[in-house]
Amino acid sequence: MKNKKTSFIMKFVLSLFLAPLVTTPVVAAYPEKPIKIMIGYAPGSSTDIVGRIIANELSIILKQPVIVENRGGAAGNIAADAVAKSTPDGYTILFAQNGLAINVATNPKLPFNGQKDLIPVVGVAATPHILIVNNNSKARNVSDLIAMLKANPGKLSFASSGIGNSDHMAGELFLATTGLQAIHIPYKGGSPAATDVLGGQIDFYFAGMPVGLPLYKGDKVRALAVTSKNRFSGAPELVTMQEAGVKGYEMALWQGMFVPAGTSKEIIGTLNNVILKILDTPELKERFIKAGVQNVPMNTQQFTELYNSDIARWKVVIEKAKIKLD
Repeated sequence: MKNKKTSFIMKFVLSLFLAPLVTTPVVAAYPEKPIKIMIGYAPGSSTDIVGRIIANELSIILKQPVIVENRGGAAGNIAADAVAKSTPDGYTILFAQNGLAINVATNPKLPFNGQKDLIPVVGVAATPHILIVNNNSKARNVSDLIAMLKANPGKLSFASSGIGNSDHMAGELFLATTGLQAIHIPYKGGSPAATDVLGGQIDFYFAGMPVGLPLYKGDKVRALAVTSKNRFSGAPELVTMQEAGVKGYEMALWQGMFVPAGTSKEIIGTLNNVILKILDTPELKERFIKAGVQNVPMNTQQFTELYNSDIARWKVVIEKAKIKLD
């Protein structure tokens, strides 16, 4: 009888230790496989350049391949839609710019809900645009460009990396502020847009700094101004649009990371913490400076606030300026 009681007690005790091993699922460490970062613009565009710098550093720290996939078109919305509808497991990430907020604010026909289907994770940069023209252009400064536009209403052209993107809005704001007209020519990225400025097919372009600054520094194009409130540290000799006489004009290109809704707080926290550490390294800061990028780290809360406030801001700006995004 004693042996039976002992046997029963032993089985009961063992069951207490073994039960959790059977019923508790094992949570895999993140990441345990390659990560894909989707960018909605062509290779060589401003967002692509910054995204690839981040992807490279992320791969080193997480010890997993981080693959960049360029899925251009529809002002970045094709990539955004793909990520919004992907599995929320942290292995498909969107690297976007404020063109996303602009499109969410103004396009009710988007195939995804930009404030419900995507979660802001971390912001990495906020950089002014640089206004460039062909070296043979008659515009030696912003005043010259304005005079050319006045003399040829609706005949000169300006480029963008896509309808509704930040560089498009920079051009539209310039026209709305000055009361002038020009033809908008959208491209599938900043690099092909800049190429046509070099070729003389486009009259002016508010290029992203990573695209436009190297061309200006290499004497490939003429730069007239930057769009920030203060002069850009990477080219302090260039005046701001306000200094050039366009009162109240200010514009910046922010860039950051998003994941699909449903992604766990743990994964979002991991990505946020790792990227903020990357942005704080001297090596990254140096790479950003060389690329013409303004390093502006934003944690999840700060980036979410910026994203939502930008959506609200652009709704008002576009309606007030009567800017058409078609």
